[in-house]
Amino acid sequence: MSKRVFVCVLASVALAPFAAAAEGPGEKLAAAYPGFVDRVEGGELVMKSGARLKIDDGRTKTFEQRLADPDLDDMFADPYPAAGSAATAPGKDVDPGRYRTGAFFDAVYGDCRKGEVKKHLVQVAWVPKWGGGKVAFSSRAGAAEALAAVSKELEAGPPEWKKFLVPSAGTYNCRVIAGTDRVSAHGWGIAVDVATKYSDYWYWSDPSGRKVAYKNRIPVDIAAVFERHGFVWGARWYHYDTMHFEYRPEMLR
Repeated sequence: MSKRVFVCVLASVALAPFAAAAEGPGEKLAAAYPGFVDRVEGGELVMKSGARLKIDDGRTKTFEQRLADPDLDDMFADPYPAAGSAATAPGKDVDPGRYRTGAFFDAVYGDCRKGEVKKHLVQVAWVPKWGGGKVAFSSRAGAAEALAAVSKELEAGPPEWKKFLVPSAGTYNCRVIAGTDRVSAHGWGIAVDVATKYSDYWYWSDPSGRKVAYKNRIPVDIAAVFERHGFVWGARWYHYDTMHFEYRPEMLR
């Protein structure tokens, strides 16, 4: 065996353990929320608050069941596309980032129904050069800082972006998702909706959800700015909500 082949074999052997040690859901969440996650232990995510959340509840779920009652593993069921990639119609019921384990986000941001989220809201200047005013956003887990960075980068973009961003269509709102008892991401203060005039929503296409006709008018270059700072985009969902951006750094690792 030549020296070159021998070195290659050794390199392959040395790298094998690292390839096998890919991040699981618990490790991804621990890395994305280091101030709130203490450790992964015995199939559970242990929060610094002391709460213990089961990573995988062992149930095989339909799309509707995963949406209604996701465990932490389910949140990663649909991989999020590469940041800045083209906005194309996802496969049926592919909604990366739309599954949210409420207990986890309550542990990080608080439960808005108990008045806990409001204590952590701060005002973030929204594309001030274009008169976007200020919006309320959570100061926890780096969310407000991420939105401020998005705003700064967006307003350095071309002036034609303004019409898609101003006025914003809202951030914090303690409400449930229509037709459910699940708190909206807006209820944790981690979501921002951009200007509705150029936005599209799956329900407007087909309220039954059986035959959704994909549509998007928000420029991908705008979405790429959000994604670089840890926000998922609702136009990446089969059940699209193109105005919606949500701080979910665990999905874009």
